[in-house]
Amino acid sequence: MADPSDPSFNPILLTLPSFTPSLALEVLPAGLTLHRLFVQADGKTHDILIGPEDPTGHITQKYTNTIIGRYANRLPVGSFAIERNGANSVVSPKPNEAPTVSLHGGPKGFDAYPWEPLPDPSTAELFTPAEIATIQTRLPTSIIFRRISEDGEEGYPGRLLIEALVGLAQPEGGPSQTADGKKEWNLGSVLLVYRAKLLDENKVTPINLTQHWGFNLDASLQDGPDSLSVKDHTISIKADHTIELNAEGLSTGSLLPVTGTHHAHAEKASGRIGERFPERGYDEFYVFSARAAPPPPSIMPASELKPELDLVGAALSRDGPAAEEVASLAGGKSGLRVGFATNQPGVQFYSNNLSVPEKGARKKIHGGSGAVGDGYPPGTAAFLEFHAPLAAWIHPQTRGPTGEDTLLASGEVYNNFVRMDVWYRDGAGASA
Repeated sequence: MADPSDPSFNPILLTLPSFTPSLALEVLPAGLTLHRLFVQADGKTHDILIGPEDPTGHITQKYTNTIIGRYANRLPVGSFAIERNGANSVVSPKPNEAPTVSLHGGPKGFDAYPWEPLPDPSTAELFTPAEIATIQTRLPTSIIFRRISEDGEEGYPGRLLIEALVGLAQPEGGPSQTADGKKEWNLGSVLLVYRAKLLDENKVTPINLTQHWGFNLDASLQDGPDSLSVKDHTISIKADHTIELNAEGLSTGSLLPVTGTHHAHAEKASGRIGERFPERGYDEFYVFSARAAPPPPSIMPASELKPELDLVGAALSRDGPAAEEVASLAGGKSGLRVGFATNQPGVQFYSNNLSVPEKGARKKIHGGSGAVGDGYPPGTAAFLEFHAPLAAWIHPQTRGPTGEDTLLASGEVYNNFVRMDVWYRDGAGASA
């Protein structure tokens, strides 16, 4: 068990500037964990992230709202020669989920390390002066975290510097009209930006970062046992294909059409997660359809990171190439909705199928006691993990419209962002 005095488990509170802020986020340096995300709507306080009451509970309730790396999702165990821009390396993912499967970076992934918060954002090395200015003006409630992943860590080559921006943006605009004639108010946004760069010369590494955050937009209502289930939530994912998986959850290298399956959420009469719910729940990767405007790339030459470049501003823009909403989740009763924009080519949707309530704890705001043994049952969260396809450098047919292979060479910068817009619509029980 963690030392209660370990400062990496002390939450850092980010709030929008207001007497009653619409958004407030608790971030733990331990595992770069989003511990709580409070939303004020219609006179009620919601925490829309599942998880333990005690911050140290994340040690045993792994992958609950933490960062995932150096490579998200499942990789085959083995040794793989990789090459990019003339650099050659060998990556050897280590087993943890099964003898042949390396999950979420291996036995000790990025979620298991403390991340250093930077008191002064201008000391960041992978954000430009123009981006620092945007952060200070449009994301005044934000923080940049840093860590160095050493060469050979969990079998990954190259010494890697990672910087992660976590910030809250103010609400924008007045109420908008929904398709069913209701009004919807923007309550603000959460922005995550991951940057990385190899510190060694002539190296190449796979990289695929994500936030493994799990949402329940109704649980804070404590409206009986059904309020813990996300089957009444409505989900939208702009994807034409999922990745075919083998029995171990590894990519086969093929795509499967969603049309006519339970993955075609737009075809459901109600649009709700519970309609045509699969026996084992959801745990699949959706490859986004081609977008109207190509999003900013995930891998770029370091020489392009010029002082005037502002990809943070682009990520915050509501009308640029990064603005398209590619996924959405709406509560069945709370009136809350979260919409996502990202430059990543897909999303893993996981419905908390493997949760064992006897081994975990549940937040008091979700009706739990906070004690271990009173956790979340299966089907009580929608994890939406935005990243690149599984083992993309091995399986070119699954990369989607962007075609990126997730390999980062010396002299390049990794750039990954997710913007989550939080909305409230009048009339509880409205669907998306």
